[in-house]
Amino acid sequence: MSTIGERLQEERKNLGLSQAQFGEAGGVQKRAQINYEAGERSPDAAYLERIAAIGADVQYVITGVRTTASLSADEQELLSLFRAAPLAVKAAAIGALQGGAVAAAARYEGSKQVFKGSVSGVAGRDVVKRSGKGEE
Repeated sequence: MSTIGERLQEERKNLGLSQAQFGEAGGVQKRAQINYEAGERSPDAAYLERIAAIGADVQYVITGVRTTASLSADEQELLSLFRAAPLAVKAAAIGALQGGAVAAAARYEGSKQVFKGSVSGVAGRDVVKRSGKGEE
């Protein structure tokens, strides 16, 4: 189980803010933010109220349970459809999302992959990777 500090850091990173920026939004100095994330201090209600105003899911920070209030309209619709779907559709949706995340992580900026050989070729032996600067 993650700690309040770890969840606070996760929310900060999800918002794309540095510790100094997030601390400032919460009304504290960078050192206080560092202490919160390290679990050395606990944030007060005024801080939590301020970070909620910039989009942090304070319920998640405190309890580890996400609130649907912080979801966009698209995310709320997706969740509603997912909950109503049969198990097979849920499994397919999860598989598609996981596959998409893996594909996105595997992209290389400025490079291309060229595949040669038959469809029945052996992966790793019949695949040639080329970048924009020559063969690898």
